[in-house]
Amino acid sequence: MTFKLSILFAASALTIVAAPAQAREQWSKASANGWYERQPWLVGANYNPATAINQFEMWQADSFDPVTIDRELALARSIGMNTMRVYLHNMLWENDAEGLKRRMDQFLTIAAKHNIRPMFVLFDSCWDPNPVAGPQRPPIPGVHNSGWVQAPGAARLADRSGYAKLEAYVKDVVGHFRNDRRIIAWDVWNEPNNEGGGNYKPTPDKKRLVAALLGRMFDAAQGVDPIQPLTSGLWIGETWDKQASLDAVERIQVARSDVMSFHDYNWPEQFERRALQMLSYGRPVLCTEYMARGNGSTFDGSLPIGKRLNIAMINWGFVDGKSQTRMPWDSWEKPYTLKEPTIWFHEVFRADGTPYRTAETDLIRRLSAAPKGVVPPAPTLAVAARR
Repeated sequence: MTFKLSILFAASALTIVAAPAQAREQWSKASANGWYERQPWLVGANYNPATAINQFEMWQADSFDPVTIDRELALARSIGMNTMRVYLHNMLWENDAEGLKRRMDQFLTIAAKHNIRPMFVLFDSCWDPNPVAGPQRPPIPGVHNSGWVQAPGAARLADRSGYAKLEAYVKDVVGHFRNDRRIIAWDVWNEPNNEGGGNYKPTPDKKRLVAALLGRMFDAAQGVDPIQPLTSGLWIGETWDKQASLDAVERIQVARSDVMSFHDYNWPEQFERRALQMLSYGRPVLCTEYMARGNGSTFDGSLPIGKRLNIAMINWGFVDGKSQTRMPWDSWEKPYTLKEPTIWFHEVFRADGTPYRTAETDLIRRLSAAPKGVVPPAPTLAVAARR
């Protein structure tokens, strides 16, 4: 009898996780700001282990690499990082839902060991529109992010009959972890109105299809009532604080996000202008992508602004590896096969775990150790030399 009751109790608990009695609505501004006040200043990176070319290689059973993940997250913690933005893929769930959730739990255990609370990204509109699960192709020499794949991908985006499966993916994954305090937030869709990039053939009617689907994915995530906030970040354009200038996708992002988020890969002046526009909505703001050295976006220029404005700061890239994002975007037109770029575009650490630029890791460490909103003075050259 005890055994049977235990089984019934476990089944009941799973049912509650999957289908709460009453789904929440978008957080109020007061609730969102109250949540943010309880968090440390969030600083981290978009994370993919050096041994993985994309989402599939990170999460599939035969290439999941907890040893590398543990080593690299230890590096993150050593410089004061406390979050990571990590991409999932709907096809991982379609092919092995229980295995994906099991490996996510393993990843969260490793992250918690290093006091890192990740944000998971559910969908992504960037790079290859034709994802294929299983063994992934090797990197194209000298090319930035040559193996990254879109989610759900062009075929599933165009197939309206499959949208229920995409909703099921969101409900199951977010629902399974909806009370897990090891997760800081859910990013519903990365750059949803991005046409793709690279040398790939554009997906026909992509923006209209995404605009029709994005709200449904927010509905699915809200429907399982997660304790973590939902967001989707703006990334292009100049006037984010004016509704009339937003396209159909951006209006959904702004209207549905519990906390606001944005991307900026430009000079500090542009970064601050965009940051202030996002703050005008009266909600917490997370910068979920920045830092492209050759484009004028640097740790030195943007990170102190984010700290002063109490904006979470998550740069692109971490340890140099199979994603090859030390190469700039223009490598799709002219691959860097004969010599390295003069300045690394992204990444914080070299493959051997040494910083690409020690002054950057020192800056991250110094800012993360200071109270919220406080930008401590830089050490003098004499003090820095003694180090």
